[in-house]
Amino acid sequence: MNSLSLLKRASRYFDDYPSLAKLVVVCTISGGGYVAYADANGTGGSPPVLEEIKKKKVVVLGTGWAGTSFLKKLDNPSYDVQVISPRNYFAFTPLLPSVTCGTVEARSIVEPIRSIVRKKSIDVKYWEAECFKIDAENKKVHCRPNPDSSQNGKEEFVVDYDYLVIAMGGCPNTFNTPGVVENCNFLKEVEDAQQIRQSVINSFEKASLPTLSDEERKRILHFVIVGGGPTGVEFAAELHDFVNEDLVKLYPAAKDFVKITLLEASDHILNMFDKRITDFAESKFQRDGIDMKLGSMVVKVSDKEISTKVRGNSGEITTIPYGMVVWSTGIGTHPVIRDFMQKIGQSNRRALATDEWLRVEGCGSIYALGDCATINQRKVMEDIAAIFKKADKDNSGTLTVKEFREVIKDICERYPQLELYLKSKKMRDIADLLKMAKGDVAKEAIELNIEEFKKALSEVDSQMKNHPATAQVAAQQGTYLAKCFNRMEEAEKNPEGPIRFREEGRHRFRPFRYILNPVRI
Repeated sequence: MNSLSLLKRASRYFDDYPSLAKLVVVCTISGGGYVAYADANGTGGSPPVLEEIKKKKVVVLGTGWAGTSFLKKLDNPSYDVQVISPRNYFAFTPLLPSVTCGTVEARSIVEPIRSIVRKKSIDVKYWEAECFKIDAENKKVHCRPNPDSSQNGKEEFVVDYDYLVIAMGGCPNTFNTPGVVENCNFLKEVEDAQQIRQSVINSFEKASLPTLSDEERKRILHFVIVGGGPTGVEFAAELHDFVNEDLVKLYPAAKDFVKITLLEASDHILNMFDKRITDFAESKFQRDGIDMKLGSMVVKVSDKEISTKVRGNSGEITTIPYGMVVWSTGIGTHPVIRDFMQKIGQSNRRALATDEWLRVEGCGSIYALGDCATINQRKVMEDIAAIFKKADKDNSGTLTVKEFREVIKDICERYPQLELYLKSKKMRDIADLLKMAKGDVAKEAIELNIEEFKKALSEVDSQMKNHPATAQVAAQQGTYLAKCFNRMEEAEKNPEGPIRFREEGRHRFRPFRYILNPVRI
């Protein structure tokens, strides 16, 4: 009764004083908000005006290491996040070789992506679909459902975005070798690992049949791994243990027929790691009886034989009978990424080129990370004049050690190859580098002009290295980008940003840098 009386009194008050009857109503809905402003008067007036306040839409393509790390660390509620991927789970890929032999079960290395996004306090949705076209000009991605999740797999749809995060990974690199796709097993997905495991068991069952000759048994139980990288080496080791510790007990007659061969085109396996790791792995394989054929390039794969050519052997081709081949020779470009690269003028590259802030070059609202991208690190010599001007605070035209030391931290963040160069030359201080260009002069008395400064830093860019295509790099890139997005509004309010030394007009965060510990921005 009291509430009804209050409403009647308020209604009479608004009719008597229409100029004061202004009502602001704020209501929120999923994905954004609306603000309604009404100027009430006794004659009814016009209806309330609705002004939509939209959240910026972030579309994430992929649920691998990079995409999932980005989702886990993103906590800015001003974004409406849409995840699109044909794989509705995250897989701990370093353990895939263990799944092939049953050391680890497949269910132990996967986590449903919906369980991950459900724990988020921000607005995140997931659709099981694949992107087949990226329209950067109109900020749209074209998608279609998985064939298994729709009646005919042709119900295409379009998703708009304000920011696009491409984390689609790569596909196996076959180098266009004939017969690879038709006859080889790959090891990139959980399904691949399960198929390899079944193929190994089938090979032993087939070799146990009484109708086969010894030569045929040797062929069926000959397992060939192409590629001496981390995946190929780990699978070879897991397969050796699986055969010698488990399968020989179940198939004792097959023990003498089993052979494992590892083919590597370069001179050593694991050549991207420290030489001590390479030497240990090679000596371990020799002791275990794993046949390593180094310098062997595969030229063709048929249903029963694999053809190889040894480097420096006058092009002589050797054929090797096999029962199963696992192809693990690196990462190729996803067809969608290849088409997108052609549209933006990057058709001659292996992966999407980004700047040090993971933005695709030429596309300010698109970010790429993980195996589908590579960072195009700027060279010191390209910006040598800007570096000199920044350090020369008194505009004297010469640079002292003291002046350079004041900006060296920021310069090393922007150009990490400088720090690597100092370490490679075993220099304790930047003054040692400057002293090389000046000659026999006391460190504190060194003064360099622009030409002498160029001479001192002329070899720094030789230490530039691409980040390895590993799960750790992809995870760190996802974490870094999420932290950038979390602080995007803060950076827009503070044009100087958290970094003092930066190129004019560039991003306001420190560039990505691969380190062993979690990245800091």
